[in-house]
Amino acid sequence: MNLTYLESEKKQKNSTDTVEIREVKSKKELKKFVGYPSVLYKDCENYVPAFFGDDMDDWNKKKNPAFEYCEAKCFLAYRNDEIVGRIGAILSHEANKKWNTNRMRFSQVDFIDDDEVSSALFGAVEAWAREKGCEEVHGPLGFCDLDREGMLVEGYDQMSMYITYYNHPYYNEHLERLGYAKDVDWIEYKLYIPDKDSKNAELMHRIAERMKKRMDLHVAPLKKRKDYAGYIRKVFELVNKAYAPLYGVVALNERQINRYAKKFIPVINPEFACFVMDKDENMVAFGVSAPSMAKALKKCNGKLFPFGFINVLRALKQYETLDLYLIAVDPQYQKLGLNAIVIDYMIENGHKVGVKCAETGPQLEKNIKILDQWKLFDKDQHKRRRCYLKRI
Repeated sequence: MNLTYLESEKKQKNSTDTVEIREVKSKKELKKFVGYPSVLYKDCENYVPAFFGDDMDDWNKKKNPAFEYCEAKCFLAYRNDEIVGRIGAILSHEANKKWNTNRMRFSQVDFIDDDEVSSALFGAVEAWAREKGCEEVHGPLGFCDLDREGMLVEGYDQMSMYITYYNHPYYNEHLERLGYAKDVDWIEYKLYIPDKDSKNAELMHRIAERMKKRMDLHVAPLKKRKDYAGYIRKVFELVNKAYAPLYGVVALNERQINRYAKKFIPVINPEFACFVMDKDENMVAFGVSAPSMAKALKKCNGKLFPFGFINVLRALKQYETLDLYLIAVDPQYQKLGLNAIVIDYMIENGHKVGVKCAETGPQLEKNIKILDQWKLFDKDQHKRRRCYLKRI
């Protein structure tokens, strides 16, 4: 699919100024698509790339199980044979079925500050959406809820996490000009680990111990990464159950569970994986975090080979900041304080290795149950990101 968009009569007369949209068809083109943000943000100190290989696999039908229920395309914008933007489009049939919608998702969008370029990129997505019979376009969203989501609208002066997007402020101006408006927002916190003998740390510990005793719960003993094996399936079963009501979420299938387990296990430190089990070894809550790899991935530009893995290994051993990936409580145990067990576990282990602060991933601004769990922390709400929606 090749689409060309011209915004002015002047540019129509000058073919060298034409923005040309090309659908990505080959592995070579896909590498350019995945690598484009590192070109665009090469001089931006707060941009952090994702793992290059993971982003390549996202668009590979043989490696991404989401293609069992999704269709997807990705596009590059060219001017004078130079890449000036990119955008992905994802049609999640499962999400539309669950949420009774008829929407196309846009994903992994980046572009120079040029109205013609952004119009061409979103025009390509909207054209395919109409072709597929969709009534709305929303995003940025991924294939599933464990992918990056949300356009940054606050926190441009903060270093990104590798599990989230970074973008310049002008992106939002372009989206609004093109008719996109806020659908939902996610917020992110920087949490400051309380001192070991502080009132808040002691209170959290008392609550955690009380809950374990009252409900006959315990934390699974984890010493090495191989110890995760018996718990991974339970983690993702709980994710499917606890996250089901959240915006745009669809249940992970068997192959997706295997994929994300392989993706996250190598970077998870056993000291910061808390699995709360009942007396019958059923998982009722969990929390997973890892040392921040933002600086390591920035240094190697998201590529593990040939030497990038050295930076990542160092980051896993020398750190003061944790990235909080996932936390969940079984719905039938919510509002009982079980998350205190998870948080207390991470605070205690954080003290042992000298962790100073932690960053949350995106949390829906109206998800009070999640936001309330941080009330005993000194914190900054330092980032906000947005899912935009447009009726076409």
